[in-house]
Amino acid sequence: MSVLGNLLRDLVEGCAEVIDLTAPLSERTPVIQLPPPFANTQGFSLQELSRYDERGPAWYWNNISMGEHAGTHFDAPVHWVTGKDGPDVSQIPLRHLVAPAVVVDKSAECVEDPDFLLEVAHLEEWQRRHGPLPEGGWLLYRTGWDARAHDQAAFLNADETGPHTPGISVECARWLAERAPIVGLGVETVGTDAGAAHSFDPPFPCHTFLHGAGKYGLTQLANLAMLPPTGAVVVVAPLPVVGGSGSPARALALVER
Repeated sequence: MSVLGNLLRDLVEGCAEVIDLTAPLSERTPVIQLPPPFANTQGFSLQELSRYDERGPAWYWNNISMGEHAGTHFDAPVHWVTGKDGPDVSQIPLRHLVAPAVVVDKSAECVEDPDFLLEVAHLEEWQRRHGPLPEGGWLLYRTGWDARAHDQAAFLNADETGPHTPGISVECARWLAERAPIVGLGVETVGTDAGAAHSFDPPFPCHTFLHGAGKYGLTQLANLAMLPPTGAVVVVAPLPVVGGSGSPARALALVER
């Protein structure tokens, strides 16, 4: 039997499972909030065109409107100034959208400290236990933050000093960009950077270093708790928006059972 035939058989027989890593998309989906004078992205909205009525007696359909970076979404290199000469979302090689993935779980630490930062030492320890990061694959960073996705205030977790959400240290972001063999970083939070990353040097190091190195971001993921540390295959499906800095995306994982 062919490779694809084996995969289909395993899915039918339950030896493999498809897990949805995508947050439900509605007007309640949290979106990032930037302080003045910066422009903010539009959240999701649905505008009904007809619903089996005089506007269209046999059909139901809607217009949708939203920003590129709302909900579970893909960040292309061109999203950040350091990657401005890189590919837009329509130019991403397809081999990078179907790729192996590993999960680094720091959810327990993030319960204790919402400003927790992943460090290079954490990844070195993880590799001693599980092996090297996947060549041409994705690092998915589990923080448990998807449990807050139903509530904008809890998800952004902001106070007078700014948002408090877990992320990645400056040193670790540089290491992922320059030394790790991955093509992208996936997170459960509203963006790949920590909530306090505006105060880092440089600010927003995940965006700065990863996009500058031609790598990608995948944000507001769900159900990472259902994935093993190694062995999953991620399928990421952003819309091929010509000139787009990113896109809402459906993210799926294939895992063996």
